[in-house]
Amino acid sequence: MPVLLKGSCHCGLVRFTMESKTPVPYQLCACSICRKVGGVGGSINLGADNSGLKIIQGKEHIKVYQAVLDRDTPDQKHASSERSFCGNCSSMLWLWDHRWPELIHPFASAIDEPELKLPEEMYCIMQSSKPSYVRWPEGKKQVFDTYGEESIEDWHKKNGEFVE
Repeated sequence: MPVLLKGSCHCGLVRFTMESKTPVPYQLCACSICRKVGGVGGSINLGADNSGLKIIQGKEHIKVYQAVLDRDTPDQKHASSERSFCGNCSSMLWLWDHRWPELIHPFASAIDEPELKLPEEMYCIMQSSKPSYVRWPEGKKQVFDTYGEESIEDWHKKNGEFVE
């Protein structure tokens, strides 16, 4: 049975739940978007079923940010993903992408319960975007210039962490 994730923003105005079959926060992204909206080193996303998202409180406080890619170039465009956040305290809540509408990716930082499991190995992605002042976490890790080859679901299945 999927894990019920309970999350909220920092100020407590927004509360939500969603079910996840991929609840291990193993992947740290250091792309410029995750660093600037998530703070310092980047963001860690989980995977969940978008149809299971339930906003318990504060729907009116949720705002959406759609990042601009290749800013100030002829190729400038909006990202296909949308990052939802609390309009009062700016806490990042989840990411949703038009290309995979059935999925939603809560930010690990927004999850209150259950306590998330520490992975045995971290995947550190977007090394090519990481500034020198950001350090990857200590311990066992794989570092990728962009994305790793496997999906969040594939990683969970390979590592025996997928929850049916």
